[in-house]
Amino acid sequence: MTTTLLDGKQASEAFKEEIAAKVTKLKENGKRAPHLAAILVGSDGASETYVASKERSCSQVGFNSTLLRFPDSMTEAELLSEIEKINNNNEIDGLIVQLPLPKHIDEGKITDAILPSKDVDGFHTYNAGQLSKGMDTFIPATPFGIVKLLKYYNIETKGKNAVVIGRSMIVGRPMSILLSSTSNDYGNATVTLTHRYTKDLESFTKNADIIVVAVGIPFFLKKEMVKEGAVVIDVGITRIEDKSKKKGFRLAGDVDFDNVKEHTSYITPVPGGVGLMTILGLLENTLQAYHIKHG
Repeated sequence: MTTTLLDGKQASEAFKEEIAAKVTKLKENGKRAPHLAAILVGSDGASETYVASKERSCSQVGFNSTLLRFPDSMTEAELLSEIEKINNNNEIDGLIVQLPLPKHIDEGKITDAILPSKDVDGFHTYNAGQLSKGMDTFIPATPFGIVKLLKYYNIETKGKNAVVIGRSMIVGRPMSILLSSTSNDYGNATVTLTHRYTKDLESFTKNADIIVVAVGIPFFLKKEMVKEGAVVIDVGITRIEDKSKKKGFRLAGDVDFDNVKEHTSYITPVPGGVGLMTILGLLENTLQAYHIKHG
């Protein structure tokens, strides 16, 4: 079977060109560019890499961007105060607080402190509720990126059996909502939401036309769990020790890629797949936030 790699770099670059053209037109009409702000607490390596990539992407499409860095000793009250300042700043359209946060800070309280109209990560309870009701809202960046990737490769979802492995509010649950929605672009699938503790998980995945796996366990999805010709979307990205690498580690996904890919029609690589599309989803949400405010 011929397997096509779902190239996140190629797809995201194509969509970024579209965003950049829209930003250029805004500037030509005398308007300011969309502005995305990010707050980073602590110095988590993966978060540092991700935030740096977001800054580069903002520059690439012509967005303004602000990064506020704080030590991991920052208190919850101090962080809430910084969020309030950005909520009240009319020159900033979107705000993200990079997760994970230090253990002494309540992530739910922080994400709900962001103004829903600036919550371009789509994590606020209000936006999650809007999504569950099928209403216009900010879609969490990773699921948004995934449906954009499916659209780019013209992968049909209507009438397909889809299995989502993982039930987080960041990926799994919103992904299941999108695939089962009435959208002609990415919906109308029959969706089963599963997780790492699902009994006889293989009985679900073996019947799936589309599998989205987001459990954070390297090589979790095995060859025997995938039917011939399935579409596999790997959201996981974990650093595993590899002394042959200069950095001493390599990145691994939730899919046993080398063995699974032979069974698939389409599959995302790690890295180079969903991660790049997540940033694209964030950019799309920021542009949407700008237009909600400015028309």
